[in-house]
Amino acid sequence: MTDDKASVLLAVCGSLLDDDVEQAGQILDSEYPFERIERKRRSYSRKQVTAIFVRDGFIDRYSGKRLVFPASLQLISTLLPSKFPSHPNGKMSETHIAFWELWPTIDHIVPIARGGADEPSNWACTSMLRNSVKSNWTLDELGWTLMEGGHIEEWDGLMGWYFEYTRMNEKPLEDPYLKKWWVAAREYID
Repeated sequence: MTDDKASVLLAVCGSLLDDDVEQAGQILDSEYPFERIERKRRSYSRKQVTAIFVRDGFIDRYSGKRLVFPASLQLISTLLPSKFPSHPNGKMSETHIAFWELWPTIDHIVPIARGGADEPSNWACTSMLRNSVKSNWTLDELGWTLMEGGHIEEWDGLMGWYFEYTRMNEKPLEDPYLKKWWVAAREYID
């Protein structure tokens, strides 16, 4: 197999011009084969994603930047809706950019679409923004590196603040969304 993939397609096109479809197919099979990956449906509980966020210390493993516990972002929005708005469907024109820059999510280091495993060893904490940029590309293709995770003792993604605030004022926990995050993360708080 060659690294010059454009040359492979040049050879394929040459065979097609010669009306040799079979030869074009053989070139593709040997030099640039299609690798079908079985598509699997993925869904993670808040508890699972919180465990990864905590494991990685709320650090974006592709940039090294600190990220913020989702419930903390949402609680700030609840308390300061005009200054820190969020839209229930993430409508960008009505949501503060922090929800993309600082919201942690799980990314597959080796994308599932490229044969990566759907397991914690292939998961990395990253921002919504970087997750959408990375999509199904490999780190090598993007020129990115996987950075070390952080330490929850050094940065907890404002998760401690979220629990402290809700201990002082339980009203936010009447919101089912905020309550579900509280349940998912309570084992990490003293």
